[in-house]
Amino acid sequence: MQNRRNFLKQASLLLAGGLVAPQLLSSCGGKSASTQAAGEAATKATGKYIGLQLFSLRDMVKEEGIQKVLEAAAKMGYKNLETASYDNGKIYGLAPAEFKKMVNDLGMKCTSAHLGQAFSKEKESEVMAWWDKAIEAHNELGVKYMVQPWMPVNDKTTLDDLKMYCDYFNTVGYKTAAASISFGYHNHDFEFRKIGDQLIYDFLLDNVSPNHVFFEMDVYWVQHGGGDPVAYLKNRPSQFKAIHIKDEKEIGASGTMNFKPIFDQMYANNIKDWYVEVEQYTNNNPVESVQQSYDFLNKADYVK
Repeated sequence: MQNRRNFLKQASLLLAGGLVAPQLLSSCGGKSASTQAAGEAATKATGKYIGLQLFSLRDMVKEEGIQKVLEAAAKMGYKNLETASYDNGKIYGLAPAEFKKMVNDLGMKCTSAHLGQAFSKEKESEVMAWWDKAIEAHNELGVKYMVQPWMPVNDKTTLDDLKMYCDYFNTVGYKTAAASISFGYHNHDFEFRKIGDQLIYDFLLDNVSPNHVFFEMDVYWVQHGGGDPVAYLKNRPSQFKAIHIKDEKEIGASGTMNFKPIFDQMYANNIKDWYVEVEQYTNNNPVESVQQSYDFLNKADYVK
């Protein structure tokens, strides 16, 4: 199992080379004769509108293929998905329309995608051509959001470097808007470090175009970095469109995350799309951990 935080750190080390690997997660596709039965079961399933970032089941994708992963997510009760695998026009190795049908046949929908590129002025035309193709694929998939879930930051990063990335994100946001897709950025905890007297996260929020770049808040990483998720949602309601509900391991297991006020503020902000993400597993069993997270939220009276 590869910890996502370590994975992203490794990716950021490739900044000097301009581009990072074009996909955030290797995947393999697969078909199953049980698709129709699983879809009928998912359609009949009761439960709340709970989303899942498919990175949570990344090992299962590699071992059993995306079809089995989707069937497992539908059986658990998840209804809204965010992808974590894009490469050269394919979603988890499949044509976007094929992947979309696979998801829809199981009674779910895919509303968001994680993908991205590192940026440098020297590679600008290549990076933008990559985004053009990615936007075409995700427009076919029918997502509402395309989210870059990392950016390279190290001890040598300057405010000018951050400003370059803000301008880069703005440009991508203009491109996705033309396809009626919103472009966003997903945080970790390093954005809560300072460069000089500037908190990185606040600098990013202040220097992107709010009409073309939104933020997908990862509530665990905000709190882990020393920020207050509720305060950010309350003070900057227009800049957050989607949320990652996350804990140290399974949702609710650590006892350190107070999810009720987060959900209360999310609903006050009219945020409709949020996704469970599980990066680590208590018993090294991703399916069990992702199911436990669903059950915790489905039983919570503050979750609609």
